[in-house]
Amino acid sequence: MKKGEIYEGIIEKIEFPNKGKVTINGQTVVVKNGIPGQRIRFMINKKRGNRVEGRLLEVLEKSPLEIREPVCSIFPQCGGCMYQTMDYQAQLHMKESQIRELLDGALIRGGQVDAEGRPDYQFEKIKGSPQEFAYRNKMEFSFGDAEKGGPLTLGLHKKGSTYDVLDALDCKLVHEDMTRILQCVLEYSREKGFTYYHKMQHTGYLRHLLLRRGNTTGEILVNLVTTTQMAPDLAELVDRLLALKLEGKITGVLHILNDSLADTVQSDETRILYGQDYFYEEILGLRFKITPFSFFQPNSLGAEVLYQTAREYIGDTKDMTVFDLYSGTGTISQILASVAKKVIGVEIVEEAVEAARENAAENGIGNCEFIAGDVLKVLDEIEEKPDFIVLDPPRDGIHPKALPKILQYGVEHLVYISCKPTSLARDLEMFLANGYRVERCVCVDQFAQTVHVETVVMLSHKKPDSHINVKVEFGEGEGKVPLKEISERAEAYKPKERVTYKMMKEYIEEKYGFKVHTAYIAEVKRDLGLPMYDAPNAVEELKQPRKHPTAEKVEAIKDALKHFEIIS
Repeated sequence: MKKGEIYEGIIEKIEFPNKGKVTINGQTVVVKNGIPGQRIRFMINKKRGNRVEGRLLEVLEKSPLEIREPVCSIFPQCGGCMYQTMDYQAQLHMKESQIRELLDGALIRGGQVDAEGRPDYQFEKIKGSPQEFAYRNKMEFSFGDAEKGGPLTLGLHKKGSTYDVLDALDCKLVHEDMTRILQCVLEYSREKGFTYYHKMQHTGYLRHLLLRRGNTTGEILVNLVTTTQMAPDLAELVDRLLALKLEGKITGVLHILNDSLADTVQSDETRILYGQDYFYEEILGLRFKITPFSFFQPNSLGAEVLYQTAREYIGDTKDMTVFDLYSGTGTISQILASVAKKVIGVEIVEEAVEAARENAAENGIGNCEFIAGDVLKVLDEIEEKPDFIVLDPPRDGIHPKALPKILQYGVEHLVYISCKPTSLARDLEMFLANGYRVERCVCVDQFAQTVHVETVVMLSHKKPDSHINVKVEFGEGEGKVPLKEISERAEAYKPKERVTYKMMKEYIEEKYGFKVHTAYIAEVKRDLGLPMYDAPNAVEELKQPRKHPTAEKVEAIKDALKHFEIIS
């Protein structure tokens, strides 16, 4: 197979996240954005060793799993709701199978298996979202055009494109209130002749429309994000928005100014055009104040399922100090506060921390403390020790340098909530290597119709079942243990020297006469399925574009891995 070649085949299975597997002449090709059973046409666009990837060009035949018609006009060009033509129960079954396979592999590699070598833990049935559609309480829409020189559009990026934006006037992931607001803003912007911000030229006015709506309260916050390259009077837009017939109610219209070169929603300055810069949402009897950039679970009703599950997994925390790491607006902290002595939340986003403090005060919760800062640094500063830890990190998982600090506490139980199961599987191997075992696991589908899913895992620290007191006399003679024998036993049980990338590089240079970069070693280890924890920096890419290791260097690296007994 060569790059640029076009093939046809059937997607045999989907691995998380949305990695379709197609077999062509005995070679497995990974093709994203498909559904099991589809016959597809694809082009080879990446080839690295035995790993081959293809780009989907066309679906030639539907999958037997596709029993529904698309519910929006831009499917499948958008790529957001990849599974909307599947029955929802089929979606849940597929996601459950994907995550179980992923975590089973992590537990096998980590040695948590039964007598027959099978993963030894309780994997529970997936929990679905209470709503299949219209569940998102937050959506970032982009301004642009669907084709170069075309009319102004407002919606979502075309699948695989950085620039093309498709109108999302009938998006079914959000409430109709949001699509009505989107249409109003688009019509107004077209009438006024506003231009969108061009990322390459750094010219233009309109950037994003950020909408947030409380699923339980119906309160709506409208955030128009623009550059400062124009200064129109937006009073007419506000009047049009307030005149819309909505099920909910607009509580605030904000104008966010953003001249950053990065294509992200951020604020250099925020101006309130109407109302207030926040709204409220309610979860499990608690009320939460949410600002434009506060982190909050995007599916409010799904979040209730998630947090009820987490609370069940956490169990009894009476008289315990609980650390809620990566706490966001303090949702989990406040849910646990009533059954804990004290909860300490740590979150890097200061705005979210301020919101958490306000929310705790409004809910009458006095035993929650929220600290603004990076978990990596804050753990060095906190004098208190936790009895229980809750982890809800961002998509990339726990920082490799923060993980050892968490492990040092040695808490008997902890709960890990993950929005990216591949990061979870990676981190679990480190927990298993440090005396923890996975007790229970369940998936919660916060993102119906999409490839994403939340996962909740309960871990416990393995403690000795009992202690045996043994009296030993050292020396020569009957009933005594010779000191020489003790020395020999100690030497036999002495842990092996930790093998570093530097040691392997020096071995290769001395034996073969050439140097290899750590990135090459990391690449070979990754291809062999070896853990990457022993050298977090080794996976960093070279600063300059590079070629992949030659066959000669691959063999030299494998030889080094054998020499240091990393592989047999």
